[in-house]
Amino acid sequence: MPAAAVNGIRTAYREAGAGPPVVLVHGLGEDGTSWRTQQDALTDRRTIAPDLRGHGASGLGEPDGTWMQLRDDLLGFLQQVSGPATCVGFSLGGVLVLAAAAERPDLVPSAVTVATSAVVGRSAAEFYTERARQVRAGDRDAVLDSLRTDTAAMLNGGADPATAWRKRAAAIGAGEGYANAAAAMAGLREHPLAPRLGEISGPVEVIGAEHDRLCPRKAADILLESLPRSRYHEIAGSGHLVHADAPEQLTDLLNRLLPQA
Repeated sequence: MPAAAVNGIRTAYREAGAGPPVVLVHGLGEDGTSWRTQQDALTDRRTIAPDLRGHGASGLGEPDGTWMQLRDDLLGFLQQVSGPATCVGFSLGGVLVLAAAAERPDLVPSAVTVATSAVVGRSAAEFYTERARQVRAGDRDAVLDSLRTDTAAMLNGGADPATAWRKRAAAIGAGEGYANAAAAMAGLREHPLAPRLGEISGPVEVIGAEHDRLCPRKAADILLESLPRSRYHEIAGSGHLVHADAPEQLTDLLNRLLPQA
């Protein structure tokens, strides 16, 4: 697996295909392998799926628990590895893609968000804070039990919960990167991204899932109301973990939306 030094940390990534560059950014408690189905299918694009800081095979470095640091990691990756690219982000990844597009439109000329919310309410912030606390308390059993429960709640019958949980457990490893990213998501309550969405000049395709309880249609509507150039697409029958619950539908939709050579 190739890797690059980005912002002082080893950043692992998986690359496939050839053509217009597309960077695939995973969500909380995952790694780049969550995009494997899409990378196997979208071979007429150069798809690149990095592992975020402290996830998968990437290093942790000196995390500060903010989405701004994770955004800067993505910007560094675009500068050093992919070049300017359409960025596709799932959940946390969608937040980072939007933040990067607002900060550096030259590096993110277009974007796709999947099951993404740019704001976090009090209960959601408490949820993320508790997940980070479990890791920092060293309670590995509690972390894995919570991850199992959370994973099952993110599915709507299209994937086996045990299989999806095992993949997520492997992706978080010891959990420090997971705790850091969970803290970053909680930080959206105090430092919301929504006020910056109007600065994104490029087109953004907003993908929602019919049965997403974490990022329901209201979350997508906030994006659509704030982004100057956006369209909505919905994946029927899927829960929040779209790439696990409805992988073929997601792949087909991305095939239609992403730039072609």
